[in-house]
Amino acid sequence: MADADVIVVGAGVVGLAIAQQLAAGGRSVLVLEQEGWLGQHASSRNSEVIHAGLYYPPGSLKARLCQRGNALLYRWCAAHEVPHQRIGKLLVATSVDELPALAALRDNAAANGVELQSLDRPQLLRLEPELRAVAGLRSPTTGIVDSHALMQSFERAMLHHGGQLCLRTRVEHVHREQGLLRVHGTSAGEDFSASCRYLINAGGLFAQQLAGQVEDYAADSIPPLYPCQGRYYSYAGRSPFRHLIYPMPEPGTAGLGIHATLDLQGQLRFGPDVHYTAALDYRVDGSLADAFARAIRRYWPDCRSERLQPGYTGVRAKLSGPDVAAADFLIHGPETHGVPGLISLFGIESPGLTASLALAEEVATSLDKL
Repeated sequence: MADADVIVVGAGVVGLAIAQQLAAGGRSVLVLEQEGWLGQHASSRNSEVIHAGLYYPPGSLKARLCQRGNALLYRWCAAHEVPHQRIGKLLVATSVDELPALAALRDNAAANGVELQSLDRPQLLRLEPELRAVAGLRSPTTGIVDSHALMQSFERAMLHHGGQLCLRTRVEHVHREQGLLRVHGTSAGEDFSASCRYLINAGGLFAQQLAGQVEDYAADSIPPLYPCQGRYYSYAGRSPFRHLIYPMPEPGTAGLGIHATLDLQGQLRFGPDVHYTAALDYRVDGSLADAFARAIRRYWPDCRSERLQPGYTGVRAKLSGPDVAAADFLIHGPETHGVPGLISLFGIESPGLTASLALAEEVATSLDKL
C-alpha cells in the first residue's frame, strides 16, 4: 500500500496549486520541499503580476494556461481573501519606430482572445501624465497579487483537504517498487522514504535535477536548463504611475524590457532585466542603476538614477538560451520519459504564477488518464 496516492515535489506556487487541486479531488497528497519555507526560489522572486496572456504564441501552453489561469486566479483571490488588485497595464511605444511592434502585440493578443484597448498619446497622458509615449495599449485584466499570501492560501486549502507538507526534505533517488514509485532522500537530516502511485515533479529550477534522479527516466527527454537572472530595483519616493508600465519587448530576446510595477503598498519598482548565469545566484548587482535609468527614461524622462536602489534578484527556469525566443512550458508524462505514474513540469517561468491554477487543472486531467 502506498504512503500517499500522490507525492508532489516542490512547494512553490505551482506545486502547491497542484497539491490543493488533487487533495480537493479526493486524493491523498504529500508535498516534499527541500527548503525551510514555501516558494523560496522563483515563486517569491518575481514581479507578482497577474498576466493577461498577450505575449505568448497563439496555441501555446503559455497562452492557453495564462488566460485560463488569469480568470481562475482572480476568482481564487476573491474567494480566499488573497490581497490583489486589478490595476491594469499600459504597453507603450515611445517612438514611431516602435508602432509596428505595438501593432504586432495587439494582433497577437487578439489571436489569444485577450482584451486590449488602443490609446493615442492624449489618452495615455490623461491616464499617466508623466509618461512619454506616442501610443499604447491598455490591458484591463492585468493585475498584481501578494505571492506569499497566495502560496499560503494554497497550503491551507491542501491541508484542509487532508494533504501533508514536509519541509527540509530533499529527494535523492526514485525507483519503481511493486507497481509504486518509491522516493528516497533526507528529511531534516534524517533518512526519508515514501511510496506513491503518482509522482509530480514540480521542482522549478530543480526539475531537471530531480528527473535525473529517477531510475529509468529517459535522459534524452530532459530538456536543458538555462538559468536566467532577473534583477529588480526599487525607487525611493512617490510613484508617478497608477498602472503597470511596459515598454516594447526587447528585439531578439525573451525579455519584456525594464518595466515599471507596483506592489500592493504602492511601492514602485523596475525590472526584471535578462542576465543569463551559470549558477543559482541571488546576489543583487548594485552597479546597474545608471543602465536601468537609461532604459526607464525612454518612457519616464524624470527617472533619477540616484533614487534607484538594488531590490532583489530572481532566477528563471528557462528552456531557451540567449537571443532565442522563450520556449513553451513542458508537461511530460510517461509517453515522453518512460516512467509510469510520473509527470514532470519543465520551464515553468513567467507566466507560471498566473497560470498556476490552470497548470493544476492540466496536471489533474493528465493524472486521470494515467
